[in-house]
Amino acid sequence: MKKINLIHPFNKSLIPNQPVVLALGFFDGVHLGHQQVIKTAKKIAEKNKQKLAVMTFNQSPSTVFGNDNEKDFRYLSTINRKANLFEKLGVDYMYIVDLSEDFIKLKPQEFVDQYIVNLNAKTVVAGFDYTYGPKEIANMTTLVTYANNRFDVVKVDKMEFSGQKIGTTSIKNNLKNNQLENANKQLGYIYENTGEVVHGFQRGRTLGYPTANIDIDKKEFIPGIGVYITEIKIDNIWYPSMTSVGFNITFDDVKDLVVESNILDFNKDIYGKKVTLKWRKFLRKEVKFDGIDKLIEQLDKDKIDTENYFKNNK
Repeated sequence: MKKINLIHPFNKSLIPNQPVVLALGFFDGVHLGHQQVIKTAKKIAEKNKQKLAVMTFNQSPSTVFGNDNEKDFRYLSTINRKANLFEKLGVDYMYIVDLSEDFIKLKPQEFVDQYIVNLNAKTVVAGFDYTYGPKEIANMTTLVTYANNRFDVVKVDKMEFSGQKIGTTSIKNNLKNNQLENANKQLGYIYENTGEVVHGFQRGRTLGYPTANIDIDKKEFIPGIGVYITEIKIDNIWYPSMTSVGFNITFDDVKDLVVESNILDFNKDIYGKKVTLKWRKFLRKEVKFDGIDKLIEQLDKDKIDTENYFKNNK
């Protein structure tokens, strides 16, 4: 898959000179709803013997048009993670449009003419609620008029989970509220975070449960406070682990949120390494224990639960 960054007004020479099926959306999380859009576009591309392109943005539109602040905004999938997921779905070209002031001033017809048409789209595929300006005049219905017979428009209906639309907001709420299983079902894969192993209090060693303190990428959304069954990837090898997200409230000396993993049967020095966490199952809420012995007793139970999970989910 080829990644192509577009800054308005983009140079047409950057665009491969061949017809494509173009999937439109921001695609944060590349969840099941997004996957349906891309898979629909892929089928059309294969039928027409054309390449599949996806157009997304370098930041969330809600940080430009909504009340969110890009500085503090956290994504289900960063650009790199999104690219990995796109590639698995068979995308050939990934267009990343810079949401600059000039770009967001484009009128709907200008967007269609300067982007969709100039990207050589012969078919455009997007979700039922995709917009490219004020939703009253820039929706999937009006796109047919703006197209003016230059490309076909395919609208993908919403997908639901438990009677609700599958969407980024729903998944974030599930992750925040420890509903990990529901989040993963809507994503269609197991949620991941990436980060670097940094020095912490090294308190876990004294408890018999040494932990890797992970500085999660500041742009990534982190599951809610609690203890989880996880896997951690170190040097391209996955290891079973249990991970705490919280403030170590038993000791009451941590002011910032901490993500730390106890890696089962592992004792290598991994400070400074880039790692990936795969969030498999929520175990329990963070609890303030009455003394170290009670904490260790609970950690022993957590370890048994984690070991049993991996025995039953090989």
